Amino acid sequence: MQTRGRQQNEGALFRRFFYRKPPDRLLEISERVYVFDCCFSTDVLDEDEYRTYLNGIVAQLQDCFPDASFMVFNFEGERRSQLSDILSEYDMTVLDYPRLYEGCPLLPLEMIQHVLRSSESWLSLEGQQNVLLMHCERGGWPVLAFMLAGLLLYKKQFTDEQKTLEMVYKQAPREILYLLSPLDPQPSQLRYLQYISRRNFGSDWPPSDTPLALDCIILRLLPLYEGGRGCRPILRVYGQDPSSETSSRSSKLLFTTSKVGKHTRVYQKEECEIVKIDIHSRVQGDIVLECTHLEDDLVKEEIIFRVMFHTAFIRSNVLMLTRDEVDVLWDAKDQFSGEFKVEVLFSDADSVPSITSMKAVNEDGSEAESVTAEEHFEAEEIFSSVVDGQDGKLEPDNLTLVSSSQDKVPHNLEVSIPCIISTEEIMKIWRWILLLALNPLIGLQMALTTLGFLLDAMEDLLV
Repeated sequence: MQTRGRQQNEGALFRRFFYRKPPDRLLEISERVYVFDCCFSTDVLDEDEYRTYLNGIVAQLQDCFPDASFMVFNFEGERRSQLSDILSEYDMTVLDYPRLYEGCPLLPLEMIQHVLRSSESWLSLEGQQNVLLMHCERGGWPVLAFMLAGLLLYKKQFTDEQKTLEMVYKQAPREILYLLSPLDPQPSQLRYLQYISRRNFGSDWPPSDTPLALDCIILRLLPLYEGGRGCRPILRVYGQDPSSETSSRSSKLLFTTSKVGKHTRVYQKEECEIVKIDIHSRVQGDIVLECTHLEDDLVKEEIIFRVMFHTAFIRSNVLMLTRDEVDVLWDAKDQFSGEFKVEVLFSDADSVPSITSMKAVNEDGSEAESVTAEEHFEAEEIFSSVVDGQDGKLEPDNLTLVSSSQDKVPHNLEVSIPCIISTEEIMKIWRWILLLALNPLIGLQMALTTLGFLLDAMEDLLV
């Protein structure tokens, strides 16, 4: 009975804010918090119409709140609008936020925290009746809807994350969401709304995000492609750059399955019941996992799922996700088994070395070119293909290493392996080795050891 009563109260509160009469062309979602109604429409205004639209809204706001100051949160779209230029004429502060984080219509948790706390501070300034306006440019509706739901939860006006998100999305035609987001973003958005709700249960929010080692991902009951034959999964991991020393770290590609060698094989139907992909990469903060199916031409890819999460909320070093907890194509949910699962396994960050690219410095003090993540994974896969050509092992008779002391470089490395790598692949490895040699964090000894391996392979190729 208490739960039903609370839900009825929330519904009444929602109707009170969303359906009471605000200034024209604005929707009030909370006291002194308004949304421009152009955000809920598919109509596209030209520059003159948009200026007239904004000027009319500002005139009404100044009549309703003659002594108030105004701040605008704007979520950027596919192209920049005139919003900042026009509103600056009225001394309104406009703060811009991105509409995507590595393909997901979400903000990083640190930025979410900034939006929520800035709005709280702005609206609660003593002796002032400040007004907060929310706006999105074309393409920014999904992330605006998320932040509106987050703000309502943060202000404790609602407690049910899913119902709050659904109610906000209902303010715009459903086709807008389908048009702007090829994947259903709500599972990841719901996860981050739950992060926001956890703020109400403790003072330590967001919790500290100590680095973790992402060991592997286990995919259970992958959907089938190629006429039900199987699946060729490609996995990518995006996250904040652990090597960045700035407080607002940019995101980058941390790991990708190589498109050469053994990882491009098709997992047959029976093999798709359990697919394990090793990663062994350090992660921290906001992480996006993206899994695609690589088609037979080894070029085109079809998205299978995408998921965004934050490492600070990982418990017991595991993240378990069901079919309903990952972002998939709107019309693809039926392709997934009801038992589909994604298991993301972590361990202590010290268990794996960092493989992020690092800046090397030449003797003259200039920066040397560094190895990118993509180059690292590709070179690693090419070497693996050579080992696989020997049935996964190198016999003692085929591999002779001459020992040397730690302060000397090996001068004799004999390797006899059938060469099954192309000239193009050898050139890629050449570049990788040279960049390794320039990097003081790697060391000349490891680079030369690898170089000896490559020279013998090239000798076989040229014979």
